[in-house]
Amino acid sequence: MTTSPGAPTTDRPAAPRVVSARPVPAHTVERSLRARTGARLVAGIDEVGRGAWAGPVTVCAAVTGLRRPPEGLTDSKLLTPARRVEMAARLEEWVTAGALGHASPEEIDALGMTAALRLAAVRALEALPERPDAVILDGSHDYLGAPWTVRTVVKGDLSCVPVAAASVLAKVDRDARLAELGREHPDFAFERNAGYPSPVHRAALERLGPTPHHRLSWSYLDALPRWRHLRRPAPVPPGRPRRTAPAGPPAGQLGMF
Repeated sequence: MTTSPGAPTTDRPAAPRVVSARPVPAHTVERSLRARTGARLVAGIDEVGRGAWAGPVTVCAAVTGLRRPPEGLTDSKLLTPARRVEMAARLEEWVTAGALGHASPEEIDALGMTAALRLAAVRALEALPERPDAVILDGSHDYLGAPWTVRTVVKGDLSCVPVAAASVLAKVDRDARLAELGREHPDFAFERNAGYPSPVHRAALERLGPTPHHRLSWSYLDALPRWRHLRRPAPVPPGRPRRTAPAGPPAGQLGMF
């Protein structure tokens, strides 16, 4: 650096290197499961559609081995739609094995979300060509349970390679299914909201009522007076007593409505 005679000089520190805060998925949990349990085949599981008003809940089970993942693999929610589709196409060729399982809106209404998630996850796992010895489940709640050996990992779709792969494959598959339903029911814009709450979705529900693809045990129907009568009672989890209606009035008296 050259300076004019007598001019003050300032030592400016070099600009800090910008490092992405996004973690890179790794095989740390897989290696731990192999060491602790002797598992040879480990599958990652992630779901999509849990909070939607319409459409199935979809679970993907992915087996990747300990290979280096495709560049840019991360939680599906952090990828643009176009990038997700591109990544899913690469993953379909790259994963050792992968399978999808679904639970329909009718099954969600009949079983409740936790049991429906388990149903979809078991369908995905049983569709793999070989049964996994252990499963890495995204989140803190083990909705799969025995007889599967399960390790739950919060934000596993960010930190675990097979879970990140499962998150992308599940999301792209379910989005495509909802886009197809959107062609049957264009007022609901399923191709844009994937069955999740949105102003357009709510407006269509108010005008047209739920489609055959909506979950009817969900509370959104309470805010739609015209369609509230379609609401189904939510299933009671095992072990929890069902609430009973209060006894009617004594004989000879009229009840209040």
